[in-house]
Amino acid sequence: MLIGRAAEFAELRAALARAAGGSAGVVLVSGDAGVGKTHLVSALTRAARDDGCAVLVGQCAELGESMPYLPLADALWTAAQAGAPESDAVRAALDARPVLGRLLPDSGTDPGSVTELGQQQLFGAALGLLGELGQERPVLLVLEDLHWADRSTRHLLTFLCRVLQRERVCLVGTYRSDDLHRRHPLRPVVAELLRLPNVTGVTVAPFGPGETAAYLAELSRGGAPVTTEVVERVHRRSEGNAFYAAELYSAGFDVPGGEPAELPSGLADLLLSRMERLSDAGQRVVRVAAVAGRRIDDELARRVSGLDEAAVGEALREVVSHQLLVPSGTGYTFRHALLREAVYADLLPGERTRLHADFARLLAGLPDGTRGSAAELAHHSLAAHDLPAAFAASVRAGREAGRLGAPDEAFEHYERALELWDAVPDPEGTAGVARIRLSLTAARESARAGESRRAVHRLRRLLDAADPADLRLGTEIREQLATYLNDIDELDESQATAREAVAMLAGDPAAPERAWALATYARTLLYRDPDGEMPEFAEKSVAEARAAGIPGAEAALLVTLGLWRESREADSGVAEVFARARDLADAAGDSPQAAVRARYHHARTMFDRGDLARAARAADAGVRFVLDKGLRWSTYGIIMRSLRYLIHYTTGNWVEARRLADEFAVQVVRPAEAQISAYALFVEVAQGAPGADERLRWIEPQLSEDLFLNYLARGLAAEHALWRGDPHAAVEHVEHVLGTAYGETDGAIRLAATGLWAHAEIASRARAAGDGAAVRAAAKAGDALLHRAKTVFTINTDGLPRAWLGLEGHAWLARAEAERRRVDGVHDMDLWRKATDLFTYGDADGGFVYEVARSRWRLAEALAENGDRDAAAAEWRAAAGTAARLGAEPLLAALRDLGTRARLGSVTD
Repeated sequence: MLIGRAAEFAELRAALARAAGGSAGVVLVSGDAGVGKTHLVSALTRAARDDGCAVLVGQCAELGESMPYLPLADALWTAAQAGAPESDAVRAALDARPVLGRLLPDSGTDPGSVTELGQQQLFGAALGLLGELGQERPVLLVLEDLHWADRSTRHLLTFLCRVLQRERVCLVGTYRSDDLHRRHPLRPVVAELLRLPNVTGVTVAPFGPGETAAYLAELSRGGAPVTTEVVERVHRRSEGNAFYAAELYSAGFDVPGGEPAELPSGLADLLLSRMERLSDAGQRVVRVAAVAGRRIDDELARRVSGLDEAAVGEALREVVSHQLLVPSGTGYTFRHALLREAVYADLLPGERTRLHADFARLLAGLPDGTRGSAAELAHHSLAAHDLPAAFAASVRAGREAGRLGAPDEAFEHYERALELWDAVPDPEGTAGVARIRLSLTAARESARAGESRRAVHRLRRLLDAADPADLRLGTEIREQLATYLNDIDELDESQATAREAVAMLAGDPAAPERAWALATYARTLLYRDPDGEMPEFAEKSVAEARAAGIPGAEAALLVTLGLWRESREADSGVAEVFARARDLADAAGDSPQAAVRARYHHARTMFDRGDLARAARAADAGVRFVLDKGLRWSTYGIIMRSLRYLIHYTTGNWVEARRLADEFAVQVVRPAEAQISAYALFVEVAQGAPGADERLRWIEPQLSEDLFLNYLARGLAAEHALWRGDPHAAVEHVEHVLGTAYGETDGAIRLAATGLWAHAEIASRARAAGDGAAVRAAAKAGDALLHRAKTVFTINTDGLPRAWLGLEGHAWLARAEAERRRVDGVHDMDLWRKATDLFTYGDADGGFVYEVARSRWRLAEALAENGDRDAAAAEWRAAAGTAARLGAEPLLAALRDLGTRARLGSVTD
């Protein structure tokens, strides 16, 4: 029975109902410890089951940052057990997603066999599982006690909050608001998530006096009525906290006439007074459970308590009957986390140490590779003051977390091991690596977790700690440091550090470390080459890496060399360079980022040259590779997925483009998400989809964070404004982007053409209004835009003559020239015919299908104005047919208007 929670429960039920209707939502339930969050959510889970929903409930545990994805594993494990209503569906979904199955304790999989498991791969699998379950019936996923969540779980929560949109999923998370001190890691996460429109917060407040009275009356049902005096005393001491009230009442406050003589002075005393009613065996089991932490089963209780099977069974029955422990899945958990905390705190130091040591010995006896055992062993060993065991387990746990795609937890385990290094005998022999090597591994895990600045800080310190005579180690540290410096835009220091790395092993060309240093330095030279070292440096480095037998580094160098040549030479064979780099990286097997980079440029260069069919196949293969390697949200993972979408948009396969765009979240809060979301605007703007406005609203706050996003989204926002008849808004978008670095790139050609379209509309309106000054201003702005387009068409960003530009760039320049004539009120047939032909990419029935149709619209207009109605009608019909097939409503509306004005026909002809 719920007391005083009608509004909170109604809000939770409403979120579940919206999810059932196909609008996913998240509710974060907060409140002080013991205030009734779990009781409220338990009522929701019962109601959800009654409604036929699939219910998955997972709990976090107070194990620090040691066990990644614990509540997810808990929810999946519990739901997959025989007898659970959703067990068959969950088991089937897990079988289809081995990455999730590996989290379960009964998976039979050695985590050590998992290599390079990406965190985003696991996130995608979790999202896919929830979506699949939701196809059959609504899903309620509850993650409890998020204040204890590990980093990976916090990242998973953030991911799901952002991407859940149309799935029939309701996610409910609970956390203690009184635990969220200023430096608590969940605090900024909650603040960020509550800004999302699909995330709501429900605060469970303490009871008022009347609600406390109703609550105590419910507790005493079947016994003597609760007096006003008892209600007043309980409410005063509990301050409306439901758990406090229940414990106070059970501990003797139900006695009229005053408080008991030995009244507990705080919550811990209240909890312990409940425990004191147990037998010695029951108390022993509760103490063992408190040390176990998250959950305990019969076997663990027996082995650690020292009781025989019959005695432990009887003790567990007693404890459960007193509601200190409650059944949960195949084991038992505390009725409330505060119970465990109070019991744990009451243990004598020696008793606590002994119990932790018992658990450590038990865990040490488990088979190698048992999921999570290393992390728990490290926790118990450290608490038992067994530093050598804690050190060894921390190293193992770090490696396990790294293989599971949990770099945050891996870094924490390595940090613990490094802190213990000086306190244990033979640490190098135990860890199997030198201290500096373990620290270097920690730096890599830090960078994988997105903490590049932290990695840079550590690597700078390692430079001072490394033996100057160990040239290979010094080179490796500098190569990694240069890489991460580049990631945080410290380009000068990155290049200088990479140059040092190359010089250190000048006399050892066969060293793998030198090969990677050469690759990193060459990449820094790609756009920062003051001494003109390219391409000779890259060519020599390729030969050196090949001679040393380091194919991964050779592949990275080949990509860099291919990009340099492509920017300066009309090299039609550059696609083969990227393909060779891809094959080399695949053969190396240790450089997935180089492999993805090669795959992207291999597909992209074919796209730029108009070989759309081969580009589509290459992009499809590239995306499969990205997903298989868990690189979905890496830099090249994002642009590979974007390229696949862009190819379908270009070829006119908008059904497939829209299907792919369904994966591009609308409700974005980070630049990377906003970037791929912006690509969906290509079709949405062209089709006049109402969702474009919402997408742009979500993207807008991120524009200042990413220059490419600003270029992409504002360019499409400008077209959106033009289709809606607002050329002045379009001009603002165009001018904003041209004022950034993207105003000097070849991307400015399309932007200039869009700006010229806007100024042509402004000039046309001004001429109709007799505003000569506005016409002249539009012409002047048009001249500047066309000059910008022609400049970037002929000169690259280094100020050198541009040797080559893709077919699309040529077509956009022709469009810009034709639009510039429109600014003057002239519809130039030849220029529009040139733009139309160039957008076909040499295939009359192919090329950039939508832009061919848009160019034909203007060509038909020019032909009609110049008296060639038959030719105009032919172009008009071709454009209208394409627009109708694509569902390009704004273009179709413009063609209807032209058909009526020029008497060319109607779209239904």
